[in-house]
Amino acid sequence: MQAIPYIALVSALAALALAAFFFKDVSSAPPGNERMVAIMKQIQAGARAFLRQEYTWVAGFVVIMAVLIPVITGVALSFLSYLLGAVLSAGAGYAGMTVATRANARTTNAAIDGPAKALPLAFRGGAVMGFSVAGLSLLGLTFTYLLFVEWIGTDDAFEIFTAFGLGASSIALFSRVGGGIYTKAADVGGDLVGKVEAGIPEDDPRNPATIADAVGDNVGDVAGMGADLFESYSGSIIAPVALTAFSFGLAADAADQEPIVQLLVFPMAVAFVGMIGAIIGSFAVRGGSSTEVKALAKQLHRGTTVAMILTVIGTLIMGRVFFGDGDLFEAWYGLPLSVIGGLIVGWGIGKVAEIWTSDHFPPVRRIASQAETGPATTVLSGVSAGMVSVAASVGLIAVGVLIAYWGGQQTLGDTTFGGVYGIAVAAVGMLATTGVVVSVDAYGPIADNAGGIAEMAELDPSVREVTDALDSLGNTTAAIAKGFAVGSAALTALALFKSFEVALTSAAAEKGESFVLSLDVGSVDVFIGLFLGAMVPFLFAALTIDAVGRAANKMIEEVRRQFREIPGLREGTPGVEPDSAACVAISTRGSLREMLAPGALAVVVPLVIGFIDVDALGGFLAGALVSGFALAIFMANAGGAWDNAKKYIEAGAHGGKGSEPHKAAVVGDTVGDPFKDTAGPSMNILIKVMTIVSLVFASAFV
Repeated sequence: MQAIPYIALVSALAALALAAFFFKDVSSAPPGNERMVAIMKQIQAGARAFLRQEYTWVAGFVVIMAVLIPVITGVALSFLSYLLGAVLSAGAGYAGMTVATRANARTTNAAIDGPAKALPLAFRGGAVMGFSVAGLSLLGLTFTYLLFVEWIGTDDAFEIFTAFGLGASSIALFSRVGGGIYTKAADVGGDLVGKVEAGIPEDDPRNPATIADAVGDNVGDVAGMGADLFESYSGSIIAPVALTAFSFGLAADAADQEPIVQLLVFPMAVAFVGMIGAIIGSFAVRGGSSTEVKALAKQLHRGTTVAMILTVIGTLIMGRVFFGDGDLFEAWYGLPLSVIGGLIVGWGIGKVAEIWTSDHFPPVRRIASQAETGPATTVLSGVSAGMVSVAASVGLIAVGVLIAYWGGQQTLGDTTFGGVYGIAVAAVGMLATTGVVVSVDAYGPIADNAGGIAEMAELDPSVREVTDALDSLGNTTAAIAKGFAVGSAALTALALFKSFEVALTSAAAEKGESFVLSLDVGSVDVFIGLFLGAMVPFLFAALTIDAVGRAANKMIEEVRRQFREIPGLREGTPGVEPDSAACVAISTRGSLREMLAPGALAVVVPLVIGFIDVDALGGFLAGALVSGFALAIFMANAGGAWDNAKKYIEAGAHGGKGSEPHKAAVVGDTVGDPFKDTAGPSMNILIKVMTIVSLVFASAFV
């Protein structure tokens, strides 16, 4: 069992090697004509400039936290793992952005020959992001575990290990919020002036916001999403390790005792088999001749299916190896079933997202038909669809929690620890195939950029037909990945919450005191904390949506100014070019300023409550988990549904482009943009950031 962290580390290196291979493969593809290359370089320059500025701003926050953590907790070396988590998370995002801005024009050029070439190329561009995220996360976690638990053997090894997750969360929070504000400010501003007011097509080269919108796809939906999934993947592995360590009061020198060692490294074993499954599954993705979204989806999801099947088989084998000793454990199959249950529930939540966001199912078509009667009914039907999808997702999570809890008890005995440990490893199962899941998600922004480049480069309409089909599928795959991330957030946050509870008890015992966290809602402090926790996700969502609105207003004013003051721009006079750099600068300035308040809220509020009343903090975390999960699902699916309802109309339904229903659908899409790409996907990070902040600082609260 001691070899498992080393084996997992090797699989992480294999994932990074695969990412390098795909990067080389994508870079070798021809990028198209001079106009396409020029547009690609503009997007690259804007994305790099934004990320450099964003990481500069976030670096100040990271340095402050790196100082505060050891000062407040007294664990001197925790700043090292915190910084490692932050640096690797930022690195994964930057790597994904770099290849995405290379793959976009190359996908457009490949689309000239049809989806058979374009789909695999866009997927491989996304796979660089996917395997960079999974590889760097698992590499950092296994290295941190080996360094502080196995090699150095410090007494505070597991507190140091947990700080890695906080570092990853810090970058993820600001990257998701900052990138989301950037991309949606450009998207909303460009759409409202371009498509609604000026009556020009999406991604038209006359629109000054088009380049900023394309840059936003990369900094928000690639770099931001990559940091998000990096944090989710890391947190899912940290949760069961921390739960085991804090429940048994372990120092590093006790981490080689059976059966404890099995419980500590089993999550890494699951991550290992999931990584191998994802690597093999990535080669199963092929293109096809059809531009039907259903046919394309079948090709794209083949990789995920192969990865899941291999992960199930590998998990059962690992379960037998780990828990087959009847003297130490009871039913060996319990914990593997917990993992497999998590994987299936994650797939199920993704399927719910597909049903509610794909135009092949009734919800999206219903929204499109409601556009016949104007923007108000379009918005109402989208809100309704998003809310109904919450019910289905919550039902799946409830079933997953029950299966995982039961599985943990079957293997570890009828104890609360066994059940919660089962829930913790279910989250690992849900994200075990992160490499290929993120690959499919990151494919979407590349396809979106490819369509924009086809429009701006004025290629044959048949090329745009291919890229539009790829883009429509990308909206659905993005919603599916968000489902995985949000579902794992619920399970991981529950395990981290239990770790927080036992860490409080352990810290009190070390000080010669007795403490048991109360969650009695009849207690006034718990009750107040519960309501405060339920409120914070709504406040967080309001701050991010308002930020998009303010930045979009400035974008709208700038686009209107250019149409008004640059002669011949709106009419498309040859040789007249928009000032795209001004729009890029507006989105950059607006997003960087606006991301600070929501980010600070997630870190400061739990710390303030924890130092005032720990029981109130317990209620606070519980309330935030429930309302944050529901809001995340609602906003992600409602936003995706509005977007694809618009695309369904643009494909010819209900009057097609330029019709009144199309204008109504565009309004619905602009409402949904900050829902699905800013506020919604930030919720799962918010939930875990507040929980892991509480866990890292638990000893200081007692």
